[in-house]
Amino acid sequence: MRKVLSFSGFLILGLVISQFLPMLAGNSYGTVKQVANVLLYVCLSFIMINVGREFVLDKSHWKSYAQDYFIAMATAALPWFMIAIYYVFVLLPPEYWNSWEAWKENLLLSRFAAPTSAGILFTMLAAIGLKSSWIYKKIQVLAIFDDLDTIILMIPLQIMMIGLRWQLIIVVVIVFWLLAIGWRQLNKYDWRQDWKAILFYSILIFLATQLLYLGSKQLYGEEGSIHIEVLLPAFVLGMIMKHREHDTSVERKVSSGVSFFFMFLVGMSMPHFIGVNFAETHTSTYSVTGSQEMMSWGMILFHVVIVSFLSNMGKLCPMFFYRGRKLSERLALSIGMFTRGEVGAGIIFIALGYNLGGPALVISVLTLVLNLILTGIFVLWVKKLALRSYSN
Repeated sequence: MRKVLSFSGFLILGLVISQFLPMLAGNSYGTVKQVANVLLYVCLSFIMINVGREFVLDKSHWKSYAQDYFIAMATAALPWFMIAIYYVFVLLPPEYWNSWEAWKENLLLSRFAAPTSAGILFTMLAAIGLKSSWIYKKIQVLAIFDDLDTIILMIPLQIMMIGLRWQLIIVVVIVFWLLAIGWRQLNKYDWRQDWKAILFYSILIFLATQLLYLGSKQLYGEEGSIHIEVLLPAFVLGMIMKHREHDTSVERKVSSGVSFFFMFLVGMSMPHFIGVNFAETHTSTYSVTGSQEMMSWGMILFHVVIVSFLSNMGKLCPMFFYRGRKLSERLALSIGMFTRGEVGAGIIFIALGYNLGGPALVISVLTLVLNLILTGIFVLWVKKLALRSYSN
């Protein structure tokens, strides 16, 4: 519980600092933001490599995994669609309801609610003694497929944002090439996997994606640049490593420290929104969401509660499958998927790169914070349902 509260605390701290950073940094604000972004991408790569390392599958049972993938995909899609619809029809004026610009922006921004936090969830379920249970083993597969689906779907969402250009066709080819490598070489390479090695791999992945971006930008300009997010390359790198357990005190502290720092950096990357007229600040880089006037804090908190409710109702999808298991087990499985964390925060950070902002962004960030605070309650609820299932 303390770890989950710390996630929320660091995110909130970064969010508060982001509102005063322009004043505190002064003329160095641009440099500070660039350094923070580099560190953020390295931390995100570190986290996704570790998520990929947990991706241990028996290829001979691929049919059962196919079913799990579609269930995970539905579990990610329901909250995503529900929140996108809510953002468009509730947060935006009626003149935007038929606007393609409004829909594509909100489809990207609302994607933060899709991924379950695999790292937080696995750690907490193992800590309460459920590691050998059917619930833990099934939720491990669903949560990772959930994250994988989110990563893959970011490609068409980015195509919607910037249009279908030949550079994006190259991106699609790279994505499927990476996925093919990940599947064929799954858990094959017995490389070093201590925190120092993972951090080194993370830096290499960031440098590779940046070199591709800067090289294509130099040749074809900003509009023709090729940009690959670190999410998928890092995940695939983790997939192809032969899984090793490094469950030492130092490894746990470093892993937690990187996640805490990442959440802080995500909060710090948020745009300045207190007392800002978004209609004026987005005149040169217009976006529908970014141009909306800020709401009162009372209204924002009201929407945070509603969005949290919708996102968690959508995550109940697994309860309607696996009919051979008890209802309490299926409900526990679904509630376990409520947890949010680093990948969702990474989606919010990517959305910032497209100038998405306004009240929808603030609501998304605070919804993430609320769900992090509630994660301890969700996990205890899972434990209670699991004990009821296995004691009968």
